[in-house]
Amino acid sequence: MNSNQSSKGVLLEKKYILSFILLSSCFMWWGIANNLTDPLVKVFKAVFGELSTFQASLIQFAFYFGYFCMALPGAAISRKFSYKTGVLVGLGVYALGCFLLYPATLLQEFVYFCVSYYVLACGLGILETNANPYIIALGDKQTATRRLNFAQSFNPIGAITGIVLCQVLIMSRMPVDALGNITIPASKINETLHIVIFPYLSVAGILALVWMLIAITKMPKVSDEHEHVHIFKTFRALFNNANYTFAVVAQFFYVGAQISVWTYTNFYIPEHLHVTPDVALQFHTGALVLFSVARWVFTILMKKFKAQSLLLFSSVLAIVLCLLVVYVGGKIGVFALIGISGCMSLMFPTIFGLGSEGLSDAETKVASSGLIMAILGGALITPLHGFMIDLWGVSLSYLLPLLCFVIIGSYAYTKIKLF
Repeated sequence: MNSNQSSKGVLLEKKYILSFILLSSCFMWWGIANNLTDPLVKVFKAVFGELSTFQASLIQFAFYFGYFCMALPGAAISRKFSYKTGVLVGLGVYALGCFLLYPATLLQEFVYFCVSYYVLACGLGILETNANPYIIALGDKQTATRRLNFAQSFNPIGAITGIVLCQVLIMSRMPVDALGNITIPASKINETLHIVIFPYLSVAGILALVWMLIAITKMPKVSDEHEHVHIFKTFRALFNNANYTFAVVAQFFYVGAQISVWTYTNFYIPEHLHVTPDVALQFHTGALVLFSVARWVFTILMKKFKAQSLLLFSSVLAIVLCLLVVYVGGKIGVFALIGISGCMSLMFPTIFGLGSEGLSDAETKVASSGLIMAILGGALITPLHGFMIDLWGVSLSYLLPLLCFVIIGSYAYTKIKLF
């Protein structure tokens, strides 16, 4: 039996273990950035008191629009150089965005914070565009989706770390009034903004060390980086692939659902449990723990069940939980809101893996950028959710993520029946 035959069906070969560990750590680092930022919409709304919920949520628009803008450049880097180069560029720009929050604090203008988060997310877009397909390429294509789910299992560790950092270093230090609302007098704005940026500056310092570690480590070339691929011609071909196109649409609505659900958790829970934002963040932490545990569980279940079947199951369950959030509320609504995180845990890597099925290594490089560009859903759906809160209140606003889960479930059902 030759080596190719013996590696069939193996999740990860020994020669790729160190590379896999280093790449998986990147999944953790972007999880920190995503979840450190989500609860801050409420903080920025309090700091810049003239902002509505919709306006404050433009932080999320800037953040996830950065993902969209850098997905194609990220693919171009991997095409011209290598996945490793893309990972290093992504980490570097990510760290730069973190450092830019310091001058934004000195200027005390909301727009400069938006610019800083945009730069930070540009780095994340490049990083994800290269890290996700790199994981897929590290082994047998038959186990690619399961391998990506395994790597993505480290993302919730970063997510939990990010939300804990936000709770301990930021939210617990925010002044609140008698009703538990964050209230920041003009004399405390500078101090508050320095509190907000401290975790980011700390992360930037650690990222510099991670960058150096990856730079000096020999990483395998698992595909031909010098193969000529015309990005736009390849995109045209990809969008004639019905499975890939529907996967991009599903990914758009998944990211929109995830970011809006988590961003406004800190709005829903205080209203329904009458607690402070700091206490609400403890429930948010619980949601992320569930997200982490559920991802490991789903990764194990993929040994026995098809990925598309699990995706359909989780989508339907998320729809039911959204109905409880909207129409029941109270403690039941809060626990249903937390439960949605468990349903979401397998969606991003599963949609990514299913959408990449049947593609060549060269096509996967370009296809990954399209699936990362779908993160634009977070930029567009989250402010729309904020607008709905201003208009109808926080409970009814969760009809929007419900619609997103309907579309994700439709992709899973179509994948089962047609692809």
